[in-house]
Amino acid sequence: MAPVAPKSGDAIFASVDRVNAELFTLTYGAIVRQLLTDLEEVEEVNKQLDQMGYNIGIRLVDEFLAKSNVSRCVDFRETAEVIAKVGFKMFLGVTASVTNWDSEGTTCSIILEDNPLVDFVELPDNCQGLYYCNILSGIIRGALEMVSMKTEVTWLRDMLRGDDVFEMQVKLLKQVPEEYPYKDDE
Repeated sequence: MAPVAPKSGDAIFASVDRVNAELFTLTYGAIVRQLLTDLEEVEEVNKQLDQMGYNIGIRLVDEFLAKSNVSRCVDFRETAEVIAKVGFKMFLGVTASVTNWDSEGTTCSIILEDNPLVDFVELPDNCQGLYYCNILSGIIRGALEMVSMKTEVTWLRDMLRGDDVFEMQVKLLKQVPEEYPYKDDE
């Protein structure tokens, strides 16, 4: 039997069940608004959104791997490209680009020109420190940790703050060796 070819982000996006984009956007906005009300400090909301994203990411990677038929990535560079071209398209319906690689190939930027989370959003003056889409950085961090890559994800540019694009910097801190719970020779 021939190996199954990986699906493109467009093919996966077309075949998965989706919720209404406006419902998704407004629900996410309601979550952020409730966090602002409950936690009161913008920095605490940023931390909570990142943690929520991390928890989603550690579970979302299973669905991604099952539906995309993507084989093991060779290195961090290939992994970032798969996230940008397949992952973002599969789950958000947008394609991101990967740029600004450092010389070691351990740090890059993922750029989103379109972000469905921010439709209908304007940040009030008292929320200028809020990284509204911080859930995305947590999702990337959690998903990569599940495939043995410890990363740090930070926002560099944000359209809600007047920038021209959304830009996340993804830095590979270390490649964690895989540990198996059993030994093959026993």
